[in-house]
Amino acid sequence: MVLTSAAAAFAPAAVAAPQVSCTSQQAGLAEKLQKDITTALAKRKGTVAVGLHDRATGTTCTLRGDTAFDSASVVKVTVLAALLYDAKKTNRYLTDRETKLATAMITKSDNASTSTLWKQLGVKKIKAFLTAAKMTQTKPGANNYWGLTQITVRDEQRLLALLTAKNTVLSDNARAYILKLMNKVVSSQRWGTPAGAPSTVKVHVKNGWLSRATHGWRVHSVGTFKGGGRDYTITVLTHGNPDMQYGVNTIQGVAKAIHKDLVPAPKSSSGAAGVQRYVPTDRPQEATVPVPETGAADGTGAGVGTG
Repeated sequence: MVLTSAAAAFAPAAVAAPQVSCTSQQAGLAEKLQKDITTALAKRKGTVAVGLHDRATGTTCTLRGDTAFDSASVVKVTVLAALLYDAKKTNRYLTDRETKLATAMITKSDNASTSTLWKQLGVKKIKAFLTAAKMTQTKPGANNYWGLTQITVRDEQRLLALLTAKNTVLSDNARAYILKLMNKVVSSQRWGTPAGAPSTVKVHVKNGWLSRATHGWRVHSVGTFKGGGRDYTITVLTHGNPDMQYGVNTIQGVAKAIHKDLVPAPKSSSGAAGVQRYVPTDRPQEATVPVPETGAADGTGAGVGTG
């Protein structure tokens, strides 16, 4: 059908895909990041949301910052933060039991430990932390389905900011404890945002994945990075991936571009690159569980393993 000029005036305009937006106090850095992140995502399927903030250079990048995703296992950082926030209110330390559960939840992404802590806290206490943290876009999953908590890049970046700088919500000890566990994640789960991080930077990471009938595979990674004159946080959330590995590859393409631009490798006198880059496992994994009879053991109600 050929539209007349009159009809064309009322035809719906094509909706342009959201573009990465970057700002920086360092000359030329915002433009370079915007270009390189856009290039990394140019041929990727699915929906991708990106957040970056570096305190050292006053650099921020955002793509789909307010788009909601099912959290999968990245919500486990929020669960631990809520537990520590609640303990702080009564001026108590975590019990040995809570410490064991928290360690398994973060370093191994253990789902049963997460379910135990989620039920112990209850949605009321989790919401109290979210309010204090100003994570207003995060909606806890109903019926103890923590893996279906709705998250956004904006709120995940708010959480990472709390972990990496002094604040009134989390104590210095609480922040150090969470980061320590995120630094000790098992090697098979250290994929995603650490990809391409220079050896001069200390890495803290938490990942998650989940497959459901709608939006295919959700694959997410959040990380904090400090060293080499930089202090930055990265969040990459994705869904609509055909499989887990595809989502991992998308995240790692973005991460490599960010690390390269923020911490360029100086050339040695021989012309060789002088910074070693982190290469994640080529067999990325997350926590898996047997298919539960009730469909609830994985925290999603989906009846499948989740990370």
